[in-house]
Amino acid sequence: MNKRYYRVTRDLHLYFGLFISPFILVFAVSVFFLVHSRSQTGTANVSSSPPVSDLLLPADLEKLSGRERIDKLKPVLDRLGVQGEVGWVKHFPKQHQLVIPVTVPGRETTVTLDVTKREGSIEKRMTGLADALVLLHMSPGQHGADIRKNWIYMRVWSWLADATVYVTLFITVSGLYLWYVLRAERRVGIGLLAMGALSFLGITYVLWR
Repeated sequence: MNKRYYRVTRDLHLYFGLFISPFILVFAVSVFFLVHSRSQTGTANVSSSPPVSDLLLPADLEKLSGRERIDKLKPVLDRLGVQGEVGWVKHFPKQHQLVIPVTVPGRETTVTLDVTKREGSIEKRMTGLADALVLLHMSPGQHGADIRKNWIYMRVWSWLADATVYVTLFITVSGLYLWYVLRAERRVGIGLLAMGALSFLGITYVLWR
């Protein structure tokens, strides 16, 4: 029974680790862009489209807020040919305007709606690979949780991000079990565990102080 349990754990440890390795790589590499980000200036990657008139807009669009407003805006964006994750919508009541940021990895589209004129303008900006990785890294977070995951692909990505966390926990626990079973590796494993624990505690102490 112990041998069978060991073999099953070893195989799951291996195959789950191979499955989530691309996701771990995305999160790991994107950290470098988060820490060493560079501000992008200039308009070389910005393009604008001619305004679209006679838009069919919901009558109560300016009175809505949060996810309810996002859900009403989605059909409007579809008619404009704009797909992606809708961020926090800016409302300018005096001008009767809504500024809607829509993002996909590597591209940011800003849609400006004039509710009175029923007119919309579109501006696209290519943000590049670094920004795409940062977007994927930060998107599963809880900031703006009431409007997040309004694009199906971002919803799927959030599920995969959650799965990566759970599988990483499994790999960690199963790795400790596999190390414990292999008696020849116990001494080296204890040394590495001690070094890791001391490094973590030392860094935590320095940051706390």
